[in-house]
Formats: sequence, C-alpha cells, structure tokens
Amino acid sequence: MPVRGIRGAVQAPSDTAEAINTGTKALLREMVAANDIRPDDIISIFFTTTVDLTADFPAAAARQLGWTDVPLLGAQEMEAKDGMPRVIRILMHVESDRTRAQIRHIYLGEAVKLRPDWNQQP
Repeated sequence: MPVRGIRGAVQAPSDTAEAINTGTKALLREMVAANDIRPDDIISIFFTTTVDLTADFPAAAARQLGWTDVPLLGAQEMEAKDGMPRVIRILMHVESDRTRAQIRHIYLGEAVKLRPDWNQQP
C-alpha cells in the first residue's frame, strides 16, 4: 500500500499545556476523519511547534488519544521573521490507497493562512 504524507497546522490560543493538547487533538482528529485513516494506518507523526510554545509536547496529545504504538517525534520550528506565533504543525505518514491529489491537508483556525491553497480542497 502507498505511503502518504498528510500535513496540518493549528494555532494555539496561548502557551499552556491545555491549549497545546486541545489544539493538537482537534487537528489530529480532523486529519484522520478527513482522510478516512484508521489508527493502524498511521506509520509515524512528526510534530513541530514555534519557539513560543513550551508548556507541553504536542505528541502528548496523540498519546492521550491512545496512539501509544505510533512513533512520534517533536521538534522546534525554525523562527522566521513575521511568522505566525503559537503554531503546531503536523506531518503524519500513513498507509493509504488515496492518491496525493485525494489527500486532504487540514489547517484549522488562523492557520488556514499558512496554506490557503490546501484549504480549497473539496
């Protein structure tokens, strides 16, 4: 089965563990639902956060969803001038029969401004 990458991002309202976990869970759930992904289809997930999010690891939210056997990795996003603050980004690797064109990348809230071209998908 082909391996696909699914991208997503969400902006946390504040640098708190609750805000990071809530935003990450919402994003993960939407990515899975929009692409008909079962937890067993997930190969790995790579998380990044902007430098202003330090209260918790986004991967903790995936563990709280019960994804205890999925390899997870987190890193700090490079700091770019005029970059959007408090952003959690995800790259999820999955097994999927969908073509690249059929994959739905999910950007929630203000994060839609990061990739407006991907938010025009059906």
